[in-house]
Amino acid sequence: MSEETERAEVTALQAALAAEHAAVYGYGVVGGRIGERRRSEARAAYDAHRARRDSLVRAVRDLGAVPVAASAAYALPFPVADGTAAVRLAARLEQGVAGVYADLVRAATGARRAEAAGALREAAVRAVRWSGESVAFPGLAERSDERTGAAGTTPSASASSTAPARR
Repeated sequence: MSEETERAEVTALQAALAAEHAAVYGYGVVGGRIGERRRSEARAAYDAHRARRDSLVRAVRDLGAVPVAASAAYALPFPVADGTAAVRLAARLEQGVAGVYADLVRAATGARRAEAAGALREAAVRAVRWSGESVAFPGLAERSDERTGAAGTTPSASASSTAPARR
């Protein structure tokens, strides 16, 4: 692997890690507001994001980089005062995570690319479950118009920088 390719992969891994940190935080908020009927779904998503986060920390370290740390708190894109807003936040978190995994698919090779594709698929499926809507090309801003400008998830991802939910 060339040095440039490895740098691009580390950058994409760090962006995915930052998005996972934000998702873990966001699901803490979701879990506090979600209705009983969907609480187990929120818990499963929270656990999945924690596992992905931990895996990404190891991957970044394996490439000799220092993993990006989680922020103490993240700005939410809107007030989450009830279960309806919690569901909207969960969908938005998943759409943002899908975007960074699409970037990682483009940057990675081999097994890491396959793992990123699996994470993209999982996030896209969760986004559909939360929002009830799908896009033709989840995670691809140029295809779905989900992530544009500052609304897209960046390497310094936060809950407020994830893609907007379509309504």
